[in-house]
Amino acid sequence: MTTTAQRTTNPVTRVPPAPPAAAAEYFGASLAFHADVSDVAAALAAGGDPGFVVLDSRSTESWDQGHVPGAVHLPTALIAEQAEQLLDRSVPVVTYCWGPGCNGATRAALALAELGYQVKEMLGGFEYWVREGFSFETWEGDTRRDADPLTAPVDAADCGC
Repeated sequence: MTTTAQRTTNPVTRVPPAPPAAAAEYFGASLAFHADVSDVAAALAAGGDPGFVVLDSRSTESWDQGHVPGAVHLPTALIAEQAEQLLDRSVPVVTYCWGPGCNGATRAALALAELGYQVKEMLGGFEYWVREGFSFETWEGDTRRDADPLTAPVDAADCGC
């Protein structure tokens, strides 16, 4: 039997994992703040009221290049002055921006939370929406790209997570 002292220390184990109860609290909290692209797409595709509104926090030029169908366009800089006219405080908001390299959705979520909205951030943003093969709207109409096999299964309805 290998003891803790006998285990090899490496960059992963140098700081040991949190105790299970602390990990459950942390990851449960994470899910209260985040939704992923596949879950948002599945909720929207189910039809009817998904129980949330999707908000694109990018610029008008970015919005015109493509956006999630049915999303509300509200750039982060305009949230304080326009959110009340566009959003219902009783409906949760899921924010997104370009992708994982951009914190625009995080800044938009913070601005909305400070105004009293229930909010989650869509992990992966518009980049992963497109990379996972979901349809999107542009100024020219609806479009879709093939799913990137590194981000979504090619021959399955979902990733199984």
